[in-house]
Amino acid sequence: MQKFVDRSEQAADKIFDSRTVQKDYHSIVGIIKPGMSVLDVGCGTGAISKGIAELVGPTGKVIGIDNTRDFIESGKRNYAEQNNLELVHADIFDYSNSEKFDLVVSARTLQWLSKPNEAIRKMITFLKPDGILSVLDYIHEDIEWNPKIPESMASYYSAWLKWRSDNGMNNRMAECLPIIFNENGLRNIEVRESNETYLQGQDDFVDKLGIWIKVASSKQLVEEQYVTEELRQKAILDYQNWIKTDAQAMQMMLKEVRGQKIE
Repeated sequence: MQKFVDRSEQAADKIFDSRTVQKDYHSIVGIIKPGMSVLDVGCGTGAISKGIAELVGPTGKVIGIDNTRDFIESGKRNYAEQNNLELVHADIFDYSNSEKFDLVVSARTLQWLSKPNEAIRKMITFLKPDGILSVLDYIHEDIEWNPKIPESMASYYSAWLKWRSDNGMNNRMAECLPIIFNENGLRNIEVRESNETYLQGQDDFVDKLGIWIKVASSKQLVEEQYVTEELRQKAILDYQNWIKTDAQAMQMMLKEVRGQKIE
């Protein structure tokens, strides 16, 4: 899939398993109808796929694909009772299926691809006439913390953005989607703000802000000489202390962009 994986994703299955379609991809709930066929590209462990399967009901069908085998195997164990859900270990560029779908979705996946345009073109081929493609993704450069994070973590985050950019990943992926959709012939393109906002006092506040501790726990940026080990360790410690003593809010910028295949 030309997917660059930060090694902090070794614990990503726990993050994926905590997600739900109602909470983490809520903008598409209104267009999911009983009996629909849905392809979920980059499904992780399939937690959101399972939620979609529940919404389309027994007359509908959901296939989730991901190129990380461990995620798929975990999902198969956890969601085995969901009879209308199939999880497949596959890369979107290699995946083949003669079936066409009413809806193709992809959440937080294209941000990791070096060739997102090609992925979108491939996803469109799986749509039925009048089918809808929906992509949910980030604008990483616009993240907001209140108050400002420590300088050490700010430096680490800047290096992380540069590492992504140098490896062909788009730090403003969501912002580019409407243009890519239009260039590939999709019509009735709509953009929905889907920002994730976490406020001090929420049950998951510490866990959600802690995502950057998980990211910095990887030594990949040190090994590839984007940061020093000293900075990495200081960023983790300073950020942990900031969460405990100062943090009030974090907002991660996302957009859901959808378009229709008109034939």
